[in-house]
Amino acid sequence: MSDKQAEANQNKQSESTVIQQTNLPNASNILQKNYGDNFQLHLLEQYKMYVEMMDRISNRRSQANSFYISLLTGLLALISLVSDKNLFNGNQNNLLLIVAMLGIFLCFSWYVNIRSYKQLNSLKFKVIHEMEQYLPFPCYDKEWEILKKEKNNSAYLRLTKVEQYVPFALATPYVCLLIYSITSLVK
Repeated sequence: MSDKQAEANQNKQSESTVIQQTNLPNASNILQKNYGDNFQLHLLEQYKMYVEMMDRISNRRSQANSFYISLLTGLLALISLVSDKNLFNGNQNNLLLIVAMLGIFLCFSWYVNIRSYKQLNSLKFKVIHEMEQYLPFPCYDKEWEILKKEKNNSAYLRLTKVEQYVPFALATPYVCLLIYSITSLVK
């Protein structure tokens, strides 16, 4: 028997041990009866895949945030270089207006993106919490229970709450740039 086969057999044995230790509620017994003999094994596999998918979405969320931060700060750096070199003498105010509007649009898009990821993660956690009702130990439910019991939980800010302020903070220089370019064009 190869190492991979031995490892696969060991994983199946440990999974079946976990499944056998599960005390399922009555609703689960009905689901299990309708589903068949492999209900608990398939539930555990599905749970693993679902948690992994949620983790991948969190990684994509982080990558999206990095993308927007890089793009918006790079755009500010580029506009400061262009302004110092006076490359666009006649059209500089028009260019500043376009860049300001683009920056504000990107900040708004980023904010919408964050809200979308927040909604998606919230839904995924609801499904995970529901799946955990049929598993031996509800890890995520326990985390939230402990967090709520902590006396110092007022110091805890959800990541999404903090994330939502960053696009507004990066929009500030673009709003200032917009005001400056409009006042310069009106003069």
